[in-house]
Amino acid sequence: MQILFADKFPAKQLQQLQTSGYATIFQPDLQAADLPANIAGNDVLVVRSTKVDRETIQAANDLKLIIRAGAGTNTIDKAFAAERGIAVCNVPGKNSVAVAELTMGLLLSIDRNIPDNVRELRDGQWNKKRYSSAQGLMGRTIGIIGAGSIGMAVAERAKAFGLNVLMINKPNRSQATLDRMKNLGISTVESIDILVAESDIVSIHVPSTDSTRNLINAELLSKMRDGAILLNTSRGDVVDEQALLDAMDSKSIRVGLDVYPNEPGQAACEFDCQLAKHPNVYGTHHIGASTEQAQNAVAEGVLEVVQAFENGTRLNCVN
Repeated sequence: MQILFADKFPAKQLQQLQTSGYATIFQPDLQAADLPANIAGNDVLVVRSTKVDRETIQAANDLKLIIRAGAGTNTIDKAFAAERGIAVCNVPGKNSVAVAELTMGLLLSIDRNIPDNVRELRDGQWNKKRYSSAQGLMGRTIGIIGAGSIGMAVAERAKAFGLNVLMINKPNRSQATLDRMKNLGISTVESIDILVAESDIVSIHVPSTDSTRNLINAELLSKMRDGAILLNTSRGDVVDEQALLDAMDSKSIRVGLDVYPNEPGQAACEFDCQLAKHPNVYGTHHIGASTEQAQNAVAEGVLEVVQAFENGTRLNCVN
């Protein structure tokens, strides 16, 4: 079985695959546009953020499996892959802690204006008066949209900071999730509208699907408190870009973003994004899962998917 890695992958796990007899082609600098010309002859394709579109799938003569080395699969044409008999599998839950850590980092940065503090000091400016006006986190309320592994990891860390945590009451929660929520002392509300209206901070942790696209729209943003904080470390298309721009201007909403609409398909390039440039936004470069701990855990998950597939099992198949 020949495996093409079109993104970064830890050397240790790559060596494990080679030792186990797999042929590996390691081309981490491939871009989405390069894949059609490089996919032929490979049985498995492993990607992180590189898009896998219809053209790539059409050019694949031997491809049987696409692995997203992470959770979200919105960058892969899953429906067309299914038509061609190609399984798409992911590795969920392995990077939850890393994303939760970045979420809390963005929250702290907003509350204490950390990036602006750093910039002014580097520019030789001392402005203690300006930066002595943070509100603090303890006792405030964070509404978390999404009770998956990342949402729960954020909830655990939020409780450690003394935040009150709200989630939406849903009848289909697993008993394990309900027990975890109870043990953490998480309160529930009956709708997303109530959640955003009662929260000082709203943090989004849902996948990109037809039902979540533009979930955070103008109507919902109008219910947020003036000066509230919105955090999005999930997917860019979950938020209506123009609606958020308007809300930041009209309601002084402050925003922490790790994801954006129409993100580039390559690791380094020019990026013209109104959201990223807005003065109310502190943004990072979609690096939520980019810690060494998380990437090693995801890589181990990729090995599990490969080995299961060879044994006839489609582990974490999403199409």
